[in-house]
Amino acid sequence: MIHVLLVDDQAIMRQGLKALLSLLVDIEVVGEAIHGREAVATAQRLLTTPNSVDVVLMDIRMPVMDGVAATRELMRLIPSIKVLVLTTFEDDDLVRQAVEAGAAGYLLKDTPSEDVAQAIRSVHRGYSQFGPGILQKMLKHPSPPVIGEVPTGVGELTPREREVLALIGQGASNREIARALFLSEGTVKNHVTNLLSRLGLRDRTQAALLAASLPPSPQMD
Repeated sequence: MIHVLLVDDQAIMRQGLKALLSLLVDIEVVGEAIHGREAVATAQRLLTTPNSVDVVLMDIRMPVMDGVAATRELMRLIPSIKVLVLTTFEDDDLVRQAVEAGAAGYLLKDTPSEDVAQAIRSVHRGYSQFGPGILQKMLKHPSPPVIGEVPTGVGELTPREREVLALIGQGASNREIARALFLSEGTVKNHVTNLLSRLGLRDRTQAALLAASLPPSPQMD
């Protein structure tokens, strides 16, 4: 069961999401909050209970504490928690701030309910999740501030690791990378883990942004 915390200052939005998610057998709403500060307090309160929060559906623009600040605080206090931003604002700067704060994904509020549910499952498994076109817009930025300077370890990557990194940059899952490179998913997972560790990256989102900032690798014969 995936335990979800809903954070939105609009009661009608929380009620709608709760009603939709209540129909699913693998997702349970265990708490609600009307602003970021309450979200942090609720997640901490539930931390040692059977209803410990796995995924937070987080609005961005809220009173008292906004979604970016709340995401940053949650990542500091509960690093294992996953934050999925759900908002009406398709704003490049807000997207980037949320990802930099530690959000695992970003969806617009008009996303179909079945896609929201799938995104919750995806970020819970450790994947990044972005709505159509959102990640692509971020990748077009010439100097992604989420990454900063290019890690020195990039030059030490093997050709295969560069291929894996490039496919991450295209938004491919481990399964899709495995199919493209004729590898097992386990081998791909090992490559991804090694890449993140060697390059000092937090997650696949940072890896995707880094991949977009690198020149194309030479074609192999």
